[in-house]
Amino acid sequence: MERVHLIRPSLSLKDEYLEFYQEWKKSGEDMVPWVISRDPSDFEKMIGWLNDNERGINLNEGWVPDSTFWLVSERNRILGVVNIRHKLTEFLMNRGGHIGYGIRPSDRKRGYATQLLSLSLDEAKKLGIYKVLVVCDENNVASERTIIRNGGISDNDFIEEDGNVIKRYWINL
Repeated sequence: MERVHLIRPSLSLKDEYLEFYQEWKKSGEDMVPWVISRDPSDFEKMIGWLNDNERGINLNEGWVPDSTFWLVSERNRILGVVNIRHKLTEFLMNRGGHIGYGIRPSDRKRGYATQLLSLSLDEAKKLGIYKVLVVCDENNVASERTIIRNGGISDNDFIEEDGNVIKRYWINL
């Protein structure tokens, strides 16, 4: 497995990000974390939007500031994305948690998700978050294992109106 690190979204990796985005779109899967569903066709505007979100500028009603990072390999391949919410609303307490992350489809089952979450916990600590909530759907066994490998302690599940069960885990930093 290649060595990886987190970087803030950057104009210098536009081509790599567009490749990442197109692969995910072609997969037909839900785009997780939510920020990768943002249309990158005006790449500079998208980067500005991410920066504004981090500073809490022009947030939608009820939204909180968040920081986005890309998981990048030594060859500058974008392997995954993480979004760290700086605080929790009632909605995030049940359904979103502090950290949402995803690994591009072609790079899964290689341990990158575990590394991504571990590096994300370091960033959460820098933001002053010392008790982190991470959630996943009950049927997402791989994500659940990733959370547990990073010290996740099970809390009460949340059941959505449609019956979907969201597993909730706390990680103390």
